[in-house]
This record gives sequence, C-alpha cells and structure tokens, in this order.
Amino acid sequence: MSVARKIWTLGTAGWRRQALVAEACAAMLAARVTLALHPFSHVSRSLGEFTRPDDPRAAGQAAPTTDEDAATARAVRWAIRASAPFLPFRTVCLQQAMAARRMLKRRGIASVMHFGAPAEGERPIDAHAWLDAAGIKVTGYPLPDGMREIACFVAPPG
Repeated sequence: MSVARKIWTLGTAGWRRQALVAEACAAMLAARVTLALHPFSHVSRSLGEFTRPDDPRAAGQAAPTTDEDAATARAVRWAIRASAPFLPFRTVCLQQAMAARRMLKRRGIASVMHFGAPAEGERPIDAHAWLDAAGIKVTGYPLPDGMREIACFVAPPG
C-alpha cells in the first residue's frame, strides 16, 4: 500500500483511531527520547518488576482477561504498527514495547514485557523485546528465529 493510500485511509478512519495513532506516535517518541537520555538501568525501574520468564506472575499478567481489554490491546497493536513506519526515526522493538505498555497502562490493562537473546553461538547484541497483554501479542511478533526469552518485566494494570 502506498504512503498516499495509507494517509488517505487514516484520514477516513475516524477521530478515535486518529487519536490512537497520534498517541502511539507520541509514546514512541517519548520512549526514544527516554532511552537516548537515560541508561537502561534507570529506565528499567519504570518498566515493572523484573522477573524470570517462568515466574507465574508473568503468565498471569499476559493471560486473557475481558473481551474489552483484548480489543483495546488489539487497537494499541494496530496503532503502533500503523504509525511506526511513518515516524521520522526508526523505531526498534524496545521503543514499540515501551510505547504500547504506556498506552495500555493508561487504560488500566496489565502487560508483560519480554526480553530475549539469540541461542548460543549467535551475536549477543541481537536482543529483542516483545509485549503481551490481555492474551494478545501486542508488539515484537513474530519472534526472530532462535530467540529465547531470558527475562521479563511484569507491570500491574494502571
């Protein structure tokens, strides 16, 4: 789909979807600025409780809740995916996950931010972040081949 067609589609999408795209753009910009100005050790304190991937709280926070929460998580996923390619900077998986988490938290929806690294023998710099909420795969999917989860951040709703 061409850029002009996507802009036309957004223009006819209705004010709620337009507002969601604007919020996604602002949240991804905020994530980019935060990561540029602060070390990850500082940023990580705002991401929730750091846990192992097999912690039962992680599964609980990402589990399906209500149909309304799932619909909201899908709408946030759509807004992040729809707006990321059109920002004047490249958004990476961590920025997208942070933005989606922020948007979901504003709506009182719990989420789990996962961090992974390639299997042994791969370059360790190729880390990846992805986000789940309300039983929905929100950002960072599909996972790269050979990616294994090493940790996650569990954030309660609101």
